[in-house]
This record gives sequence, structure tokens and C-alpha cells, in this order.
Amino acid sequence: MSANFSFDVDARRNLVLITLGGFFSRADVDAFLAAREVAHARLRCGPNEHVTLADVRAMKIQAQDIVVAWGDVLSGSAYRSRRLAFVQASSLARLQLKRAAAMRDVGYFTSMADAEAWLFEEEHAIPERRSALG
Repeated sequence: MSANFSFDVDARRNLVLITLGGFFSRADVDAFLAAREVAHARLRCGPNEHVTLADVRAMKIQAQDIVVAWGDVLSGSAYRSRRLAFVQASSLARLQLKRAAAMRDVGYFTSMADAEAWLFEEEHAIPERRSALG
């Protein structure tokens, strides 16, 4: 399955919703970065004031070099959200997500509703404790 991704921006709530699926190449990651720049231009909040919900349930287990590339994406500060939640299905994918997002405060969920609720909580619990898989 080839890579696919989409962005939806809710500027009123400062929310970026990302859906990712398939198996990514370096070129796919680069295309994602270009699309992210366009999506973030639609936000009305200041830099790093938005929240991000990434639905990766359709994402395949990635090659190690791509996990490293996603880690670079997540560690960058220019587009960093104040909160980041992943919705994922498999525990192996979760391990790859944790490796890529090691330097971030991230919530891991199996439900879009739970992830969104966590993103907008004033005082949020430790993401691991909120995870339906944890």
C-alpha cells in the first residue's frame, strides 16, 4: 500500500487533523512536509499554539529510516503543536510512534473522541494513563 495523507484545519479551534496511511518513502515524507506548510498557513493562532490530532490507524509498520525521518519531523520546532495526540490501532505501530516522538509530550489513543477530548482538556492527565491501550 502506497503512502497517503490528508490535512484538515479547524482554524476556529486551532486544530490540525492529520490522517496518514500506508507505507512511506522519503519522498512521501517530503510531500507531507510541503502539505503541512500549506495546512498550517490556514491557522489563525500564533506559532505553536495549535493542537494536532494524527489518525495513523491505516499506517503500516515503517522502515527504520522512515521512523528516523518521522522523528526528525516531530522534533522540529517550527510546526510543533502545544499538544499532540495519535490515534492508532496496533501495538507495534505504537512502539514506532513512541520511538519517533520520544522528545514530545504525546497522547496515544484508540479512539478519535478520546484523543480530541484530551487535546482540549485544560489540565490533561499523563498521556499513557489516558491511553486505551496503556
